[in-house]
Amino acid sequence: MKTLAIVSSLFTILLLTTACEAFDDQPESTEAKVNFRLVDAPAEYDEVWIEVLALRVKADHEGSEMDDNDDTWEEIIYEGPQMVNLLDLTGGNSILLGSENFQEGEIDQIRLMLGENNYLMKDGEEISLKTPSAQQSGLKIKVDQEIHGGESYDLVIDFDAAKSIVTAGNSGNVILKPVLRAYLQETQGIQGQVFPLEAEPVQITVTGEGTEVNSFADETGNYSIMGLAPGTYSITFTPNEDYLPQTLTDITVTEDDVTTPETVTLEHKP
Repeated sequence: MKTLAIVSSLFTILLLTTACEAFDDQPESTEAKVNFRLVDAPAEYDEVWIEVLALRVKADHEGSEMDDNDDTWEEIIYEGPQMVNLLDLTGGNSILLGSENFQEGEIDQIRLMLGENNYLMKDGEEISLKTPSAQQSGLKIKVDQEIHGGESYDLVIDFDAAKSIVTAGNSGNVILKPVLRAYLQETQGIQGQVFPLEAEPVQITVTGEGTEVNSFADETGNYSIMGLAPGTYSITFTPNEDYLPQTLTDITVTEDDVTTPETVTLEHKP
């Protein structure tokens, strides 16, 4: 009986400890917890490595000052391995850059801070990526997303490696000019399926409302493009050389909703 009482007491303490930890992890009623995650759209390279240092966040809330003074930005130091292969962050994979609680209001903008040790691998060759000096203050991304007290959010930073790497005309230098967008995970977008699986890799290009976003269907034919503004879009499916491309038009995205277009079946070339 004594042993049973001891075990029961320990079990009760464990439950209380777990409950307290879970409670402590929740934001207060006046604050929102925001997790910052980095993802990537695929590119035609073997690897694309960037040196991630930190993330700077400007939040707008009651009583805040909306100017560019350094003391109005909150810096989140990235504690993970600073060298990140962007091409590991495709197909639904991501890395957590950090989490922070903010007063209820709006995430106005963020700046992704990169170091100078950036390079890509293609056909076994390492190619250094030059970073323009103007980017030393961070890569600015406009967000303009509301956050509410007591809620938790995932803010996704989409780094389009394919569009971010350019070759200078005369020098031949390969330059990293990052193309980025950011959105809250709960925002609207497009999800669907494309077949047959033999057509992979299938690039998905969504255009409309002044934007173009690229991704790829996964190994099961599913694709997802989130963080789109409400409006009308077209989707172009570009498969491997054995299949014909196809485009869907007049795809409507509405606020706070995920649009699922008709399933696409690509035709084999004659």
